[in-house]
Amino acid sequence: MSFNQTQSPTIDALLAEMTLMEKIGQMTQVEKNSISPEEVREYAIGSVLSGGGGNPTPNNPENWAAMVHEFQAAALETRLRIPIIYGSDAVHGHSNVVGAVIFPHNVGLGAARNPELVEKIGRITAIEMLATGVHWAFAPALAVPQDIRWGRIYEGYGQNTALVTELGIACLRGLQSVEANNNRVLTCPKHFVADGGAMWGTTKYLPWLSASNWQAATPNFKIDQGDAQLEEATLREVHLRPYEAAVAAGALNIMVSLSSWNGVKLHQHQYLLMDVLKTELGFEGFLVSDWGAIDQLDEDYYTCVVRAINAGLDMAMVPMDYRRYIEAVAKSVENGDIPESRVDDAVRRILHAKFAVGLFDNPWGDPSLLPLVGCEAHREVARDAVRQSLVLLKNENNLLPLDKNMASILIAGRGANDIGLQCGGWSIEWQGLPGEITTGKTIFQGIRRIASDTTEIALSENGEMAFDEPVDVGIVVLAETPYAEGLGDLADLTLPADDIALLERVRKQCRKMVVILLAGRPRIITEQLPMMDALIAAWLPGSEGDAIAEVLFGDYSFIGKLPYAFPRNVEQVPVSALEASAEAPLFEFGFGLT
Repeated sequence: MSFNQTQSPTIDALLAEMTLMEKIGQMTQVEKNSISPEEVREYAIGSVLSGGGGNPTPNNPENWAAMVHEFQAAALETRLRIPIIYGSDAVHGHSNVVGAVIFPHNVGLGAARNPELVEKIGRITAIEMLATGVHWAFAPALAVPQDIRWGRIYEGYGQNTALVTELGIACLRGLQSVEANNNRVLTCPKHFVADGGAMWGTTKYLPWLSASNWQAATPNFKIDQGDAQLEEATLREVHLRPYEAAVAAGALNIMVSLSSWNGVKLHQHQYLLMDVLKTELGFEGFLVSDWGAIDQLDEDYYTCVVRAINAGLDMAMVPMDYRRYIEAVAKSVENGDIPESRVDDAVRRILHAKFAVGLFDNPWGDPSLLPLVGCEAHREVARDAVRQSLVLLKNENNLLPLDKNMASILIAGRGANDIGLQCGGWSIEWQGLPGEITTGKTIFQGIRRIASDTTEIALSENGEMAFDEPVDVGIVVLAETPYAEGLGDLADLTLPADDIALLERVRKQCRKMVVILLAGRPRIITEQLPMMDALIAAWLPGSEGDAIAEVLFGDYSFIGKLPYAFPRNVEQVPVSALEASAEAPLFEFGFGLT
């Protein structure tokens, strides 16, 4: 995305007309459930977002467009008619919207290792966003996760910096490439920096936040929002490189991480935000905070605001109590604790991005694209992504591909016929939900479609067989319960007891057993592997899970490669422990049978 420098005088002229309160309004982002359109107009708010689950009722593309339109119309009634920029966590498709295509999470795209495919997914996501008037995608995630116990592990493309950089920039290119009705999407590489390098057990519980910020770390958080205890050389080599590439590719917004580097919260890290990112790397866009993140810097809120803005933060995501933030910024400028020149720099950067995506030319998006949201052509790309993401880990005696004409199949497990479990977190709701949460197709539906009409197929969540004798093949779909962020931090990576019991139950009732693992992370399956004839890592495939059956039965080949190693035991976690281990992992990074 390039910015027309001839617009700079326009920005300077606009900035010169703005009052201090109008400038602070531009530096404020509020969640849509905590603000009305009338309050957007009153406070000259710069941005509104839908957090995970911040949806209209009923949730559909048309109502999304109407909701965003109402907020935008209010912004255009302010004195200077500066449009808002509406943001959403479109992290695997426009995934808050019922009916939009939900693509595989990044972990699956990391297995596919196809930058052209990722760029195509970015373009489709941008089209479906602009159809609803949403101009700002909180994506791509550029984390290089080193510990698979992290609850955001599936947001990373893999454990390797080069892989993350290649696919993250492909996503960024795709999101930025769509021009619709003079509009583009603003990308948001996140979370700066080294969130994937945090160490287990370093998350700090801040009790003063428990009542005011439901995304703040709780005692259950073990690594999310934790501390990356790294030398600067490692931070730069492993975690900074994707951001260098993002800046070079034209990113005009970056989200700061809730985590810390060597004990200092990133939201107050002036060296990394100002000296490294803005000065050394030449980043010309604006920095936005993560959800309520500035609250974590100190028990005194005024101190939080001063530290964050002086460190280089330009826009604060203050999802609920935005008035407190506006008042604190105004007071700090009046007191001389924040220079007004720092405020002017922040607002100039925000306006820069708004001009670049075309909001001043057309603030409405492109409602003519609404018929394309969730269309068949978009779903076919999602099916292709599912096919390419599957990693074949075991195939004893070439059991796969399966014979479409076999006599009998038992399909077991709660993930076999559940769209919500296929999609995982950040799908319609923040944490995701089991069940029929959106439009799509399940693994069971795909098997039923492809297998012969003469094949007897039984679907049983608990694996109880409906046949008089052992079936030809038992297909067990093991699925994690959806999770997001620190609520997904998991110390015990072994399979739950219920899943192990299901495997043992089905094993007794079938001649051959295929296991499909729906999971946002590798699991420790060393003890269960011998009972499986075939094992497929299917990750979190999204709304088009039926495409798994097309590979299972040989219409397409397995081509995926592991984006994360599968450890033999927890002693091989994180990556540094695996590298130091005398034993090889169960399956190494890059492994995948064909």
